[in-house]
Amino acid sequence: MPNRDDCLQLDAHDPLAPLRAAFELPPSVVYLDGNSLGARPRAAAARAAQVVQQEWGEGLIRSWNSAGWFALPRRLGDRLAPLIGAGAGEVLVTDTTSVNLFKLLGALLRLQHERDARRRVIVSERGNFPTDLHIAQGLARMLRQGHELRLVDRAEDIPAALGDDVAVLMLTQVDYRTGALHDMAALTRLAHERGALALWDLAHSAGALPVDLRGADADAAVGCTYKYLNGGPGAPAFLWIAPRWQGVLETPLSGWWGHAEPFAMEPQYRPDAGIGRFLCGTQGIVSQALVECGLEVFERTDMAAVRHKSLALTDLFIALVEQRCGAHPLTLITPRQHERRGSQVSWQHPQGYAVMQALIGRGVIGDYREPGILRFGFTPLYTRFIDVWDAVEALRAVLDGEEWKQERFQVRTAVT
Repeated sequence: MPNRDDCLQLDAHDPLAPLRAAFELPPSVVYLDGNSLGARPRAAAARAAQVVQQEWGEGLIRSWNSAGWFALPRRLGDRLAPLIGAGAGEVLVTDTTSVNLFKLLGALLRLQHERDARRRVIVSERGNFPTDLHIAQGLARMLRQGHELRLVDRAEDIPAALGDDVAVLMLTQVDYRTGALHDMAALTRLAHERGALALWDLAHSAGALPVDLRGADADAAVGCTYKYLNGGPGAPAFLWIAPRWQGVLETPLSGWWGHAEPFAMEPQYRPDAGIGRFLCGTQGIVSQALVECGLEVFERTDMAAVRHKSLALTDLFIALVEQRCGAHPLTLITPRQHERRGSQVSWQHPQGYAVMQALIGRGVIGDYREPGILRFGFTPLYTRFIDVWDAVEALRAVLDGEEWKQERFQVRTAVT
């Protein structure tokens, strides 16, 4: 079993180790929550100042042209595209994941209704991230044409749920609680065989592992940039549409930025010929500009290297927790198999919330999700092997010393 010196040696020979210097991380913190909010790229502060002081402060409205603001959603999309197996002109960075999901799901449902009016069902997992389910529920109620959301409890139940009334299979590639990884290609193929379209949420996979939307023959996808892509709190999300659907799908949010000629100021909506039709309103330029700082770091490596280190980090964490904290009621709920694991490890504990708060009190930051889940995200661009060792040692101290029983760790905060 590795010891602390072994972890230091792993860091010394890690080809991604120099990338850690591209991020601002407090020296007293072990940060294992990049699956919820990525660390700040060092370049972000200067970029924000440039946008606010020069582009906005001096360029004023001229910066829509001179600083390239108007083209930013597409330019960022093209830089993000290689990370998710997409091509140029196929991705937009815009709006939020929830808004983008509404747009894409609404468009796919309309397309399916025109092709076969019987297909009015959305299939998803009961454990999917709540916003995905809420958006689907709201769309079904709004359409009032017999649309419904059909939920399954296990991935194994998906095939049986894909009847001839299903319009869209809507799944998140990596489960936000367990870190379990779906086989995107296999499930997309199954959906297509059953006459359904496949819509994927990449919130917990983009930037964490290789994604191949084109190779999987997916129909559409959404994701966020503030987790593994390190775009900043509340950073805009992204959407992808397969080239075969770009001139076919009709957005339910037909805002002026999606018009073929926004500054023609025509009263009648005329959609952009391609992906641009899924833009809606004026973009948040300051937050969009920061996304580029995170994407620039990825261009110094490749996703195969990121995945290799991710699996090594998570393997080490599982082994050390089981060795050093095995006397405590921790249950691993993340798959051990590499092909089924994202870039996080989750454990259940009867007092999970308090344990996580005590761990944060020791400077090891993960997060908590119901029911009783301690969630640890591993971001290979800046997470070190020594961080894994130190995190497990802190967890052992919290559990052995029953520090979680302290009253201050029992108090629930608004964000867990």
